[in-house]
Amino acid sequence: MSSINVQKLPQTHGGHRITEEEIQQQQLFELESPDQSLLSGPSSRLHDLGTLFRVARDLFTAFRALNFVGPCVTIFGSARTQPGTRYYEMARQMGAACARLGFTVLTGGGPGIMQASNQGAHEIGGRSIGVNIQLPFEQELNPYVQRSLTMRYFFTRKVVLVKYSYAFIVMPGGAGTLDEMFETMTLIQTGKLKIFPIILMGKDYWRPLVDFVHRMVEEGTISPGDPDLIFFTDDIEEAVAHLQHHAVRQFALRRKRVPKAISFLGEKTLAH
Repeated sequence: MSSINVQKLPQTHGGHRITEEEIQQQQLFELESPDQSLLSGPSSRLHDLGTLFRVARDLFTAFRALNFVGPCVTIFGSARTQPGTRYYEMARQMGAACARLGFTVLTGGGPGIMQASNQGAHEIGGRSIGVNIQLPFEQELNPYVQRSLTMRYFFTRKVVLVKYSYAFIVMPGGAGTLDEMFETMTLIQTGKLKIFPIILMGKDYWRPLVDFVHRMVEEGTISPGDPDLIFFTDDIEEAVAHLQHHAVRQFALRRKRVPKAISFLGEKTLAH
């Protein structure tokens, strides 16, 4: 995920007295992005109604656009990983492997690991989807995406990246990747999501995290069986075998006729 320059909140002066200029600064701060506006405390009823409408539109557009893409595997990872590096190539190979199994490869649509995963699927003629995000600066869509959509809010984007997937592959990444991985794990842990496989790839990178997950078991902050939700490997063939057993066979996935799309609802089928 691309980094954002963090802005400072308006500062107050003279005790608790807030000036008109500071109120204007706060209003400008809230208008910088939809997420800042949403998370900036109480708003008027009309503003909240508008926010609800925008959230609903975000989700409805995504639901109709992705309803016909078939079973997906979502691949998470850093936007900063450069082409030709070890983890870029691992993600590219994994994207191709998922496509060979018949899955649509779903990513955040950006550069780095996301691009590598879409590239792998694209190179073998598989289905490749990118779910981009509106930012104060432009996040460029990678060239290997067959279809894309742009979400207004980060949380609606995460809903979409989870909703259509039967497995999740986590490549080396930063805070955003950790957020995506642990939110998915929490949804499974709490029964909000079926026990879909989570495959963690990049042993050298993720080893301290895996050790910490086992430390949480020792401290009693998670259940003893929770680490088993994560399959830890660097081997493409092992990852594919895990997908076949815990996604394809467990959920009896099979190729079937795609239902007819309704164009005025924004629905489109996705050809190979």
